[in-house]
Amino acid sequence: MNGLELSRAYYEAYGKPMLERDFPDLLPLIAVGLMGSGSECYGYDDGLSRDHDFEPGFCIFLPGEDVVDRSTAFRLERAYAKLPRSMDGASRSLTAPTGGARKGVLRTAEFFTDKVGSPDGRLTVDQWLRLPDYALSEATNGIIFDDPYSEVTRIRERLMDQPEDVRRKKLAGHVLLMAQAGQYNYARCLKHGETGAAQLAVMRFVESAMQAVFLLNRTYMPYYKWAFRALRALPRLRLLAELMECLITTGNDGESAADKQDMIESIAADVIDELIDQDLTKANCGDLEKHAYSIQDGIRDASIRNMHILAAV
Repeated sequence: MNGLELSRAYYEAYGKPMLERDFPDLLPLIAVGLMGSGSECYGYDDGLSRDHDFEPGFCIFLPGEDVVDRSTAFRLERAYAKLPRSMDGASRSLTAPTGGARKGVLRTAEFFTDKVGSPDGRLTVDQWLRLPDYALSEATNGIIFDDPYSEVTRIRERLMDQPEDVRRKKLAGHVLLMAQAGQYNYARCLKHGETGAAQLAVMRFVESAMQAVFLLNRTYMPYYKWAFRALRALPRLRLLAELMECLITTGNDGESAADKQDMIESIAADVIDELIDQDLTKANCGDLEKHAYSIQDGIRDASIRNMHILAAV
């Protein structure tokens, strides 16, 4: 049983009956689920993950104090703290009686402000361009079990709807970095005898290529340690994960360097094909740099289009 499954089972067994029994008037005003930081919010946790933050629990999201006052919130915190301390061999932490920052009773506005800097998910263009994707991922991952009030669901839907011009700006920047690091600087570093710098170029290429693939899938790349796992589950370009992993885990001597250059060009070709399929580029070549500027040319908002091409990366 992974963390999401444990959370739902714990809620159904203990949390939901407690809410129905002790807080019936509150039920129409809350959302319950598990989302935010931690591998369990993605369903990625395993046996090793149980060494920290693996415990039965869930999040109860409350609207503002004008809807649910402090006294009611405090009573709900106390009731949550009294729920059974263990389930299926997993025990709740004793250090935070209300469940801590990741679980327990949370104000919806405070949760989303902490994740993305906005209490209601309405972001300015600058916020869309500057926010790291892992933050947007943590605000939209996991599962909401119940949300009759719909506030949390509406905010999550708002955050999932990344403006197209923002997506294009991010794509243009990452595709340009792919060109600079992979198609240009990797080989030049090797010619200079700088194998360490060549590997840095490979790392930069792979990181930007991953970002580009997530953008082409219209989803957010999670925190780096879960990026490969998430990449392998994407509907588009997921098979590139094997090439990317090979690039960053192999050396740069002799035949290996030639093989890696071929891998870089193979990844570039697949990304270009997807850009063309999504009508994101008008360029007709294998040069990622030309495609990057073509993506930027397709941005409708002149203020975003005229920003430096790397403004969002």
